[in-house]
Amino acid sequence: MLEQPEFGRRLRQLRRQLGKSQADLTGPGMSAAYLSRLESGARPPTQRAIEYLVDRLGVQAESFDVPPDSDLADILAASFTVFDKERDAEMRTMLQNVLDEAVDVDPQTRWQALSQLARLHGALGDYEDERDVLQEMRDLSDVMERPLLRVHSRIRFARTVRNLGDAESARQGVREALDLSERHRLHVPATELLRSKLLLASVEAELGNLAEAVRQSSDVIASLPRTEGALAAESFWVAATVQTRLGHYEQATAQLQRALAALDSREDLTLWMRLRLAAASLALQAGPPRIEEADACLRAVEPALGLAGTPRHHHEYLFLRAQLAFQKGETGEACELCRRAEEGLELLSYRDRIRLEVLRGLLDAAAGNEGALPRVRSLAAQVQQAGMLDLAAEVWRAVAEAPASPAEPSGSV
Repeated sequence: MLEQPEFGRRLRQLRRQLGKSQADLTGPGMSAAYLSRLESGARPPTQRAIEYLVDRLGVQAESFDVPPDSDLADILAASFTVFDKERDAEMRTMLQNVLDEAVDVDPQTRWQALSQLARLHGALGDYEDERDVLQEMRDLSDVMERPLLRVHSRIRFARTVRNLGDAESARQGVREALDLSERHRLHVPATELLRSKLLLASVEAELGNLAEAVRQSSDVIASLPRTEGALAAESFWVAATVQTRLGHYEQATAQLQRALAALDSREDLTLWMRLRLAAASLALQAGPPRIEEADACLRAVEPALGLAGTPRHHHEYLFLRAQLAFQKGETGEACELCRRAEEGLELLSYRDRIRLEVLRGLLDAAAGNEGALPRVRSLAAQVQQAGMLDLAAEVWRAVAEAPASPAEPSGSV
């Protein structure tokens, strides 16, 4: 039997798990004052009190042999042994419930549980929930005053909010992480620091700070220990993205070819697939779009989707195929693919969601919908207000290049 104060913490945990208030447990054999003292750890339990509580709670006496935070620790440990994607949802629910019910849990155990819960949210495509949990994890690491945990929390938070379209918060998060690492001289793996700088380069590019994006990207490439492998591929990929933002499509193509050549599919099939999806996207963004190149990338990636593709990757693929069909003039095929991609709209990054909405607007305009282009213009203004100037320019360019509807003069803005 647990001793105080663990007994009181376990009693409070059991009571809350069973949805009971203190009033539900009081009666002829247990006063409210005595119950409060038991839960606070101020009074040791008598055998008679234990028998009373077992009866009122409807549990076995052995329930009071279990440490109060063991439920959380056990489920957390079990979650690390589950690698079946189909069980992620079940494990997430279990971990969320036990976190909600846990009281007086060791902060480090709670931090680990939040970290795992955020991972499960991300794996299931619930990115807003992932962001909220990561924010809680970041705040907890600040309270714990653990610099390495503060760095890790901020980097993960920055990646998630960037995908949700909050580039400014992402930049602030990754800058704080890099500053903490330098200020405390932390032993952060070199690869993690380089990936953090790549994230900063990407965010700076999205916010229109292209000179800084070029500097950060170039610094990472110059620091690479070798020009092959996952880190090198990611570095060349970011460099290609930055060059695309600058409108330097030849340089972007050269960097992307380096990225594709740096990684063998046997080393990291998921990244290999993502690189080809990115290559197709960049080819379609070029002026004029490189249709054959985009088509070849999408054909290459299709077999890998069944092996390593997540729901998000499948919808990215559908969206890119819709863009490709539109560029080919196959509007019927583009409409169908666009409809299928929209079924997973919440899985896409903010940038791709905007592009998909633009594509839908262009398809509607081509079908004679007079409200379609004004809708796309409103979208451009929204993106511009969010500070993502290069994406806003891309949307405005799409509006300018769209054929005018019969009711709308070609020179209208």
